[in-house]
Amino acid sequence: MSAIDSVQNPVYVYERPVRLWHWVNALALVVLAVTGYLIASPLVAPDGEASEHYLMGYVRFVHFAAGYVLAVGFIGRVYWALVGNQYARELFVQAIHRAEWWDGLWHEIKWYLFLVPEPRKHAGHNPLANMAMFVFYVLGALFMIVTGFALYGEGLGQGSWASRWFGWVIPLFGQSQDVHTWHHVGMWYLVVFALIHVYVVIREQRLSRQSMTGTMIDGWRNFRDDRP
Repeated sequence: MSAIDSVQNPVYVYERPVRLWHWVNALALVVLAVTGYLIASPLVAPDGEASEHYLMGYVRFVHFAAGYVLAVGFIGRVYWALVGNQYARELFVQAIHRAEWWDGLWHEIKWYLFLVPEPRKHAGHNPLANMAMFVFYVLGALFMIVTGFALYGEGLGQGSWASRWFGWVIPLFGQSQDVHTWHHVGMWYLVVFALIHVYVVIREQRLSRQSMTGTMIDGWRNFRDDRP
C-alpha cells in the first residue's frame, strides 16, 4: 500500500502461501459461482427414472466442496496475515489513520478516472485497491461463508456442527428462503468484484509503472522506470 519513493529495485511482495491462496481461492470462487447459479436455476431434468440420474446431486457436492476450500483458505489467509510479511496484512489492515493513505486513495481515484497523467509506484496494494479488497472480498467472502454454512446446516439437520455454529443466521434473516436470496445476491456481489478486479489488473498491467500479473506468480514487484 505504501508508495515507493526512491527504491527502484524489485521488491519481494507476495510470499508463496499468499500466491497459492490467491489462485486456489480464485478457482474456488469460479466453481462456487457456476454451481451456485445452477443450484438456484437447475438444469432441465433428464429423461428416465430419477434414480438413474444424480446430476444436481453432483453439482451440490462440488459446490459444498468448493465452499469448504473457500472457508479453510480464508482461515489460512487470516493466519498468514499474522505471521507473514507486511504485505500479507494489507488484505485486512487499512491505514486510514495516516494522511498519506487518504492522499494516495484520492490520487488513485483520479488515476482510474483518467484525471491525472500517471499513477504512483506501490510495492503492495495501492490505497484504493487496499480498500476495495477489504470491502468487496473480505466482507463479501465472510458473508458468503456464514450464510452458506447456515444453509448447509439445514441439510445436515439439527444437531450437526453446521447447525450448531451457524443455525442462528436463519432466524436473524427471517426464514430460510431469505438466507437463500441474500446468499444468491452475495454471489453476484463477488462476481461483479471479480470482473472489476480482472479489468483493473489488465489495465494496470498495461498502464501502471510496476508489474502486476507476474507479481502474483513469482512474488516480485518490478518497476518500469527510475523516477520516484
